[in-house]
Amino acid sequence: MRQPSDSPPAPALVALLSGGQWPCARAARILALLLCAGLVSACNDMVEQPKLKPYSSAEAFDQNAEARAIPFGTVARDEPERIAALRTPPKVDAALLDRGRAQYEIYCTPCHGLAGRGDGIIVERGFPPPPSYMEPRLRAAPAEHFVDVITNGWGVMYSYAARVEPRDRWAIAAYIRALQLAGAGEMADAGGEAGR
Repeated sequence: MRQPSDSPPAPALVALLSGGQWPCARAARILALLLCAGLVSACNDMVEQPKLKPYSSAEAFDQNAEARAIPFGTVARDEPERIAALRTPPKVDAALLDRGRAQYEIYCTPCHGLAGRGDGIIVERGFPPPPSYMEPRLRAAPAEHFVDVITNGWGVMYSYAARVEPRDRWAIAAYIRALQLAGAGEMADAGGEAGR
């Protein structure tokens, strides 16, 4: 018994696909292809549709601004998790300190310097120096203080909440504490004087 897959294709189908016996079939295929191309090229509505471009003028809105402010009370989807991560400090371990050092070197060293003494590169450029982490006031401050300053800013330091994730804020605070402990050892070696 012969299987349907074993049967040869119909001769008319072969002729249609090859354009051999039906010369008008080849012309019909070319015509259909050109028609499809023409229809697709006519669909230019997506490019030329009426729309507002960023920072363009729009009379329909307040102050004629197209860019709209986020409505009051809008909460990002991950905001509750971020707030929870700020409330509970993670366990301090080597991985957290490594992460804190990496984030500190990215975000904090331009102002606070590598050792946390407030001698970063911006001071050489004329900006006011930030406080040294070796000051008694900051040595006595809890880790929550540093997390709060990273989140909300302090003095001339602006908020880094949009740049530094909550867990990384805790990592930076842990690394600052490690810098303070290392600085305390240097102070003891120097006879209690704060050396550079």
